[in-house]
Amino acid sequence: MISVEQLTVEFGGSPLFDEISFLVNPKDKIALVGKNGAGKTTLLKIFAGKQAPTSGRVTVPKDLSIGYLPQHMIHNEGTTVLEEAEKAFEHITDLQAQIEQLNVELAERTDYESQDYHFLLDKLTRENEHLQIIGNGNFHAEIEKTLLGLGFLRSDFERQCSEFSGGWRMRIELAKILLLQPDVLLLDEPTNHLDIESIQWLENFLANTNSAILLVSHDRAFIDTVTGRTIEISLGKIYDYNVHYSKYLILRQERHEQQVRAYENQQKMIQETEDFIDRFRSKATKAIQVQSRIKQLNKIERIEVDMEDNSSLRLKFPPAPRSGSIPVEIEHLSKAYGNNLILDNIGMIINRGEKVAFVGKNGEGKSTLVKCIMNEIEYSGIMKLGHNVKIGYFAQNQASLLDENRTVFETIDYVAVGDVRTKIRDILGAFMFGGEASDKKVKVLSGGERSRLAMIRLLLEPVNLLILDEPTNHLDMRSKDVLKDAIKAFDGTVIVVSHDREFLDGLVTKVYEFGNKKVREHLGGIFEFLQYKKMDTLRELEVNNSLKVANESKEKTVSENKLTYEARKEFNRKIRKAEKAVEEVEAFISKLEAEIAKMDEMLQLPEKASDNEYIMLYQKKQREMEQKIYEWEILSEELEQLTVDS
Repeated sequence: MISVEQLTVEFGGSPLFDEISFLVNPKDKIALVGKNGAGKTTLLKIFAGKQAPTSGRVTVPKDLSIGYLPQHMIHNEGTTVLEEAEKAFEHITDLQAQIEQLNVELAERTDYESQDYHFLLDKLTRENEHLQIIGNGNFHAEIEKTLLGLGFLRSDFERQCSEFSGGWRMRIELAKILLLQPDVLLLDEPTNHLDIESIQWLENFLANTNSAILLVSHDRAFIDTVTGRTIEISLGKIYDYNVHYSKYLILRQERHEQQVRAYENQQKMIQETEDFIDRFRSKATKAIQVQSRIKQLNKIERIEVDMEDNSSLRLKFPPAPRSGSIPVEIEHLSKAYGNNLILDNIGMIINRGEKVAFVGKNGEGKSTLVKCIMNEIEYSGIMKLGHNVKIGYFAQNQASLLDENRTVFETIDYVAVGDVRTKIRDILGAFMFGGEASDKKVKVLSGGERSRLAMIRLLLEPVNLLILDEPTNHLDMRSKDVLKDAIKAFDGTVIVVSHDREFLDGLVTKVYEFGNKKVREHLGGIFEFLQYKKMDTLRELEVNNSLKVANESKEKTVSENKLTYEARKEFNRKIRKAEKAVEEVEAFISKLEAEIAKMDEMLQLPEKASDNEYIMLYQKKQREMEQKIYEWEILSEELEQLTVDS
């Protein structure tokens, strides 16, 4: 469908991509992964036609439609939410207008036998057929379903787009792209401005769409659900894994270890060759061998390994000063903005050492309650903070409070105390401020960079109640891991407002759900909460469709619950066939594992580690193994589904 051939992109003489090639097939759902700055967004821009490569080419069929959602954009002004969403169907409304005009022209003519009349008649027929193909249904129902799924209320449909924040306007643009149903969807961090329920809706939509998808996201759970192929960008090269993201992580670690071994073997061989050259350079009797070794060195294709790995970095909070046993106690709290009631008579108790999550749709009062706890706004009811509570607060506006004349390093050095001062550059590196970036002035940083810097500063202050409002929006996966580990090890109390399920998983032990002006407590982690909510949603769906279900159930009861003898016989045959297919692939995988293990041993030898043909054969075997594992996963899922259906 889309072919990438020998693509090279250079910035300032340095290659971002170095002659990469791959193919995007119809219905492929691909996660683009790699470190910040690796080139993920650049690749999406090239696919979208927004940027040209230095060399190479991207071949896109002329009739292929592409929908591109960048991280940042300028939205049209002067339209309502509904009017902006309707732009996705301009091609239909334009075609309907053309058909109406043709009908008017034909009605006014009487030259029924003329060539012009027949030409208009043929054109009307073609346009009507085209309209039937692209869909002449009630697209307003699709618009409503999509906008509601992304968190809008029906009362929002007639509001001006200019009334909404940047995050909500991004949702409008996302709705337009989804409604277009393009052949290819290019999505750059689509979940950054979505709440948990909207992310779940988008997950379901993307998992079931027929569009091919290229997705950049730092939400692990999201990309694991949506995508089935992972392309890693590293050191200008790509590594294509035909597996889900979670499986890719395992395969990537294995590949990295193999690369390191091959790199170390090559370095050893290079050092030995250079020692030989230095030792015998001046001896005439060894001149031929010396020249041979020099030529050998020049011909070697040097193995590159991304050695930068801060996964072992552990950031620790300063010890939390001891607070009272109940840091936060709320009774009968209500908050309204004018006539708009946000929170109605809520209560909660957060105990010392608890780590809790505030979740719910945007606009349901999560950040409002945080502001009440911070005493930034007035409210009615009782809010008690425990003895000796010291709050550390992170919100988006924290970034605006930084001293713009300090450098990144000085900002952190100013608040760091004790042993942590010796690790400031490591900490900055983990949060994407490595190298020269640590010497930048705060005033030249982007909004996202300032937010990350404010987060680092907060992590170093001695507090016992951490309140974090959407802390992961501008963090990559490695930085999120560092932050998550630090919070898990923190001995104080934590409140996290977040839509990032992967980040919350294993971190919080209690979830407060905000909705309908109330707050509901759920004991357990985020995935227990989501499972519970899914059951709730299904029950609501059953109520909404009760009539439809009742009618369909009468027709399907016999066919679904009582298979005939012949049908059961055919079903058992399918199960046996599926079992045999799984066994055959497992046998092939075992054979490949043995071959690769043997090749691993051979790569320990310097002559094999520098043998390009052998390394290419080794990589081919690995790709074959990845493909077979993917094939085994598909076949196993099919077998499991057959077993469940039986």
